[in-house]
Amino acid sequence: MNNPVTIIGAGLGGLTLARVLHVHGIPATVHEAESSPSARAQGGMLDIHDYNGQPALRAAGLTEEFRGIVLEGRQAIRVLDPDGTVLLDQPDDGTGGRPEVQRSELRRILLDSLPAGTVRWGQRADTVRALGGGRHEVAFGDGTSVVTSLLVGADGAWSRVRPLLSDATPQYTGSSFVETYLFDADTRHPAAAQAVGGGSLYVLGPDGKMISAHRESGGTLHTYVTLTEPQEWFDGVDFADAAAAGARIAEEFTGWAPGLTSLITDSDTTPVLRPHHTLPAGHRWDRTPGVTLLGDAAHLAAQDGEGANLAMQDGAELGKALAARPDDIESALSAYERALFPRIAAATDASEAANQGTPTSEDLIAFFRRDDQPV
Repeated sequence: MNNPVTIIGAGLGGLTLARVLHVHGIPATVHEAESSPSARAQGGMLDIHDYNGQPALRAAGLTEEFRGIVLEGRQAIRVLDPDGTVLLDQPDDGTGGRPEVQRSELRRILLDSLPAGTVRWGQRADTVRALGGGRHEVAFGDGTSVVTSLLVGADGAWSRVRPLLSDATPQYTGSSFVETYLFDADTRHPAAAQAVGGGSLYVLGPDGKMISAHRESGGTLHTYVTLTEPQEWFDGVDFADAAAAGARIAEEFTGWAPGLTSLITDSDTTPVLRPHHTLPAGHRWDRTPGVTLLGDAAHLAAQDGEGANLAMQDGAELGKALAARPDDIESALSAYERALFPRIAAATDASEAANQGTPTSEDLIAFFRRDDQPV
């Protein structure tokens, strides 16, 4: 392969691809809109699964580094009723298949594994156009551009690369997260800390309402409040006013235990709205020379804990396909997509099955207690 692979997006999928290519001696450049690795908070914890995320890290040669950032004990699970009654308190016995890490730390080990200059920061893809013969030009917001014979869209839900392949656009699913953080919780927010326990907390209520929270590093509690409401409903919440936003969201959980609602009202940060979007089920495209997609750019789905793992799996599988056929890009892309599309369909089917109807606490407990389900 004479020219570097051009990857748009320095998320986990794009960086995994770049790292696997580097392991096989194939150069790549990664173009990222953010101005630096620390320009934006990288989210909270991720559980890295032994059937997709961890094999991707093995392909990247980063298993030891990954093990070094695992947060011990965080696979513990608690399920509570809205009144605070404990329905499940499952400790982390060290045998689970989904160890937890901070997303920022996972991104760091990927970045550290790449040659200096691989990631070009502050390069937001503005326009992408086909030049013919499998070549494409990407123009960036800083006035620069690049012409490439192999372009990979790893640029997330609102990908600028996807329109080269597909006219699909993300659609709102009907539900959203509201994110909050409580810092130094054991000292400053003891009731909330007790409710969450040592790992993850899940509380299901009526009408699709849910509070889930995770104990992150440094005593931080990171909460995701799920509400099933149209986007216009959230337009009526003043998210610029932390106290007002917290109070308004907490109104939807009137009657819930104070240790649970305090995860909303006592937030040490301004609550952040995260609407959920998805691409059409079974999203796919015709083979188009010189370009492909991975991660959310290819298969954005409802929030089910699989997104980051699938993106890393995509990156690793694409990297391995290109390494196996370095002199035949189109054959490599065809092989990658032949495997990708059934994987997208299977993940979509599993997500839709899991989200069928309104789950109950009993459903959640049964899920976590399944003998074949790593938690």
